[in-house]
Amino acid sequence: MRTWGRWGRVWASVCLMGALVGCEGEIDAPPAPARELPPLQPAPAQMRRITQEQYVHLVRDLFGEDVVLPTGLEPDVRVDGLEQVGAHLATVSPRGVDQYQTAAEEIAKQAVAPERRGRWLSCEPTGPVDRACAEQALRSVGRRAWRRPLSREELDGLVALAERASGVLGDFHEGMVYALSGLLQSPYFLYRIEVGAEGDDGVRRHTDWEMAERLSFFFWNRGPDDALLDAAGRGELTDPVRYVEHVDRVIADARTHEGVRAFFTDMLALDALDELQKDSTVFEHFTADVGPAAREETLRVIDHLVFDLDADYRDLLTTRTTFLDRKLASIYGVPAPAREGFARYDFPEDSIRQGLLGHVSVLASQSHSSTTSPTLRGIFMRKVLLCGSIPPPPGDVDTSIPEPIPGSVTLRQRVARHLEDPTCAGCHRLMDPLGLGLENFDALGRWRTEENGVRIDASGDVNGVTFVDANELAHTIAASPDYTRCLTRTAYRYATGHKEEPGEAVVIQDVHSTFETEGYRVLGLLRAVALSEGFRRVGPPSAQTSIVSSEEVSP
Repeated sequence: MRTWGRWGRVWASVCLMGALVGCEGEIDAPPAPARELPPLQPAPAQMRRITQEQYVHLVRDLFGEDVVLPTGLEPDVRVDGLEQVGAHLATVSPRGVDQYQTAAEEIAKQAVAPERRGRWLSCEPTGPVDRACAEQALRSVGRRAWRRPLSREELDGLVALAERASGVLGDFHEGMVYALSGLLQSPYFLYRIEVGAEGDDGVRRHTDWEMAERLSFFFWNRGPDDALLDAAGRGELTDPVRYVEHVDRVIADARTHEGVRAFFTDMLALDALDELQKDSTVFEHFTADVGPAAREETLRVIDHLVFDLDADYRDLLTTRTTFLDRKLASIYGVPAPAREGFARYDFPEDSIRQGLLGHVSVLASQSHSSTTSPTLRGIFMRKVLLCGSIPPPPGDVDTSIPEPIPGSVTLRQRVARHLEDPTCAGCHRLMDPLGLGLENFDALGRWRTEENGVRIDASGDVNGVTFVDANELAHTIAASPDYTRCLTRTAYRYATGHKEEPGEAVVIQDVHSTFETEGYRVLGLLRAVALSEGFRRVGPPSAQTSIVSSEEVSP
């Protein structure tokens, strides 16, 4: 491996702050260290709807891994490159309300089954109606479900609902179905409400309960465990010294593996691989399991670099190590490293395939069904890896690629018109020279040297730095300061759930300086984000925020 040094019912509509924006807004690189920046101005308080994956984790943490979950829920929304950013802009449609209600009822019925009751019910009811047992159970499961203690009024309402239902049905557990269903339909379950509270010093910070869920969702992509909730109850997550201890405990937990996978899945849009399709007349051996296998390859490589090696993030583009199953090995034209499942495989040093840009997850997803796309591949590198800005094409521009003709049979020759047409050139100069560097890989990710009988030219440039093939392209991007700065900015967006605002520039600069000083280690970056003032402080809520702060809730 090459290295460079130390590398009830849910509300039908919830008023959220901000407005939906596209992904084309300019993204500036973090300022140079010499620049004097104004003090932190935190972004406004917000609410975030939990993602579908987080919903699954929350339910299974409450009632067990064997709970059967509904497949139809309100879809996640990707904004500014991340579903975690879209989460604070996502509302719930009327159909989504019905979906959440149906899901809550089905889950609650499973939760009261005899084989699952012991996971959340710590008391034995004395009869069909047992207020004390219902209150004990709902206080405990409610704290985990809503990531904070229930207020006296909230708890009394749920207990009364359970009592009435139990009395009518003549069964304690059947009555609890209604109370549990109410917990799971509440906006306090479906949304992360992080509005903070103003301290005696006049500074508005996230509360202990909010910090518990911010930490757990950031590092684990799931709700806080009892240890974090207990720490929040003791006020330790707003104590500067104790907070650091809890951050380090969370990072060391095995669940951080899943959290890192979730972060890179969101960043690289790997979830889209579940729907990967290719033209069967061109790729006869393509099957539906290629996409999920490709995602798993990329995530296993990331896990290996981050946890096994604590490697420099730049190694993600240059590593020769990967993890393959038989399907991917056949696409790459190498021996399968194991008869079943995934196993490590190391490409030789002279191989043209290395790192993320050699993965099917990128090459196949950033292509059309039968042909490659230098434009899609270039957009991926420019926007996702380098955080560059690419304006949308004019509405009346012809974006089609000419058919092959004598003297213009390669894709490089056919897309050359984009670079010659003044209407197109401004944008395509940002995309095509990068994407053409991957032309030796077809639309599925297989290696090739020719296209229509003509030898492929995979040369290009990245911001004026030239390369001759995919290997040099990978090293050129890895050496670019924008590559590591982009990860810093993306991690900050992912953690805070919003596109960074000008007043947060000083925090992002400080986080990146730590990332750089510590050798571009991913866990070090995530830790720096969690310890930053931008992660712990918050601006005042807008008038649209109608849900009460957790600071106002008392057990």
